[in-house]
Amino acid sequence: MLRINRENLKASHQMTWFLIDFLMLGLLIINLTFIIWDSIYSFIAVQNLLKEYLPTAQAVYHPIHERFIFYDLAFVWIFLTEFVIRWGYSIKAKIYDRWYFYPFIHWYDLIGCIPVGSLRFLRVLRIFSIIYRLHQYKIIDFTSTRLYTFVAFYYDAFMEELSDRIVIKVLSGIQREVQSGSPLFDRIQHDILYPRREMLSNWLSARVAEAAQQGYIPNRGALRAYLEHRVDNALKQNLELSRLKYLPVVGPTIQDTLENAVGDIVANVIHQILDDLASSTNHAFIEDIVNVFLPEPKANADQDDNKEALIALISEIIEAIKTQVHVKHWRNNLP
Repeated sequence: MLRINRENLKASHQMTWFLIDFLMLGLLIINLTFIIWDSIYSFIAVQNLLKEYLPTAQAVYHPIHERFIFYDLAFVWIFLTEFVIRWGYSIKAKIYDRWYFYPFIHWYDLIGCIPVGSLRFLRVLRIFSIIYRLHQYKIIDFTSTRLYTFVAFYYDAFMEELSDRIVIKVLSGIQREVQSGSPLFDRIQHDILYPRREMLSNWLSARVAEAAQQGYIPNRGALRAYLEHRVDNALKQNLELSRLKYLPVVGPTIQDTLENAVGDIVANVIHQILDDLASSTNHAFIEDIVNVFLPEPKANADQDDNKEALIALISEIIEAIKTQVHVKHWRNNLP
C-alpha cells in the first residue's frame, strides 16, 4: 500500500510545491479518466447501448461529449497555468543554467496540453514525473507496492531474456571469427599482449609472491609434515626398497636412513621452490613462463600448432560462457 511520509514532507521545505503536485496528480487522473471515457463513448455502438439500457445517463452525458473540447480546455488552462508558474520559479531560483531550459526539459508537460487526439495521453508522462519526484524526496515509496514488485519482476525477466540473447549472439559471432582465422586473435597476441610482456611478468610475479606468502609461509610446518608422510608411504610401497630390510644386520638401518633422507630431500626441495616463489627472486622464473606463452612474433610450424590449440581453448571458453548465459536467474525468484 502506498503511504505518504509526512516527516519527509515537512523536512523537504517544499510543502507548497508538493501539495500542488498532489493536486495536479488528482486533476490528471480525473482528466485522463474523462478522456478515456469520452473516447469509448465516441463509438456509436456504445452510445446505442447506453441509449437502450441507461437512457438517462446517455441523455445527460451526450451534450458533454459534444462540448468535450471545452471541458478539456478547462483542464488545459489549469495545467498551463501551473506550468508557467513552475517555469517562473525555476528562473527565479536558477534551477537550470538558462531560463529557456525548463520547457525543453519538461517538454511532455507542454505537448500534453495540446488538446488534439493522442497528444492528450502524453499527460500520463506527467503523472510518472510527479510520482518520481515524490519518490525521489522520499515522500512516497512506490517500490514497496505490489504493482511495482510485479512490474519490476517481469521487467527484469524480460531484460535478462533480451540481454542473454544479445550476449549469446555476440559470443557466437566472436566464436565464428576466431575459428575462421580472424586477424583479431593475432592482433590480441602481437599488438596488445606481446608489447606488455614486462608488465604482465611484473604483475604475475607480485601476485605469485603474495599468494605464496599468504598460503605457504603460515602453513610451512603442516606442509612439511604432510610431504614427509606422503613420501614415507610411497617408499614403503616401493618393492626394491622393501627388500633392503632382508640384508643381515644393516638392512633395516639402511632402509630407515634412505626413507628419512628421501623425505627430507623432497621436503627441502619443495620448501626451497615455495620460498623462491614467495620472494622477489621469482621474477626471472615468471618472465620465462610469460615468454613461452608470448614468444616473439615469427612464422613457424610450432607456432601454428600452438595457435590452433589456443583457438580451440578460446572457443571452448566462449562455449562455457554461453552455457552459463543460458541459465535463467529470474526463474529462481519466480513466486
